[in-house]
Amino acid sequence: MRRVSSILSITIVLCALSATAAHAQQSLNLSFGTFSIKGASSRAVTNGISDDVLVNDQDLFAFNIKDFNGLTFGADYLIGINDFIDAGLGIGYYQKTVPSVYLDFVNSDGSEIEQNLRLRITPLTATFRVLPLGRQAPFQPYVGAGVGFFSYKYSETGDFIFTDNSVGSGNYVGSGWATGPVILGGVRFPLGTVEIGGEVRWQHAVGNLPADQGFAGSKIDLGGWTYVTTFNIHF
Repeated sequence: MRRVSSILSITIVLCALSATAAHAQQSLNLSFGTFSIKGASSRAVTNGISDDVLVNDQDLFAFNIKDFNGLTFGADYLIGINDFIDAGLGIGYYQKTVPSVYLDFVNSDGSEIEQNLRLRITPLTATFRVLPLGRQAPFQPYVGAGVGFFSYKYSETGDFIFTDNSVGSGNYVGSGWATGPVILGGVRFPLGTVEIGGEVRWQHAVGNLPADQGFAGSKIDLGGWTYVTTFNIHF
């Protein structure tokens, strides 16, 4: 509820800015690209021991963490506070399913024991962008920062080896919300009422996984880099 209240507060502030700044420009910034998940060496660690489920899963299953790199898309509603600053609220979506098998075990008939590992992240962001050359320039670089509220869901579905050494199907799920910083930078090229550009975005957040699901880690690191093409439409 605190996170929802924070999002509502930010929305009210932005609406107030829009209503009181007569010169404010509004736009919808659409983005499409790739989310590159944080690598194994820098994922969630507590007291020198990894708590991250994907890092620990690599001791059991055959997959690469970079296999989780995948497509992402999003939209930001931007308000021009003045000629050099934009404020915005955004939403994004990323989901990737990675197939895996046990590293050291197979079925009695020699076939692989298979699973699907799936991660979904839906970030809600509140950001500010600074345009050092101003929004009237023919070439508009910008940098920005803000906060992200990350809805996440991680699941492992397929066949598993149980404590009695039997093999059976299972579906284990952890979901929730996590909060963390967002830093971004990019460039826009105006073409009439549309600006085409590119953006790089870094995010950091760590989600908790339920202990009763038996995951190999108690955390899921949601951090990584986003590389997108942007289409900023003024209205």
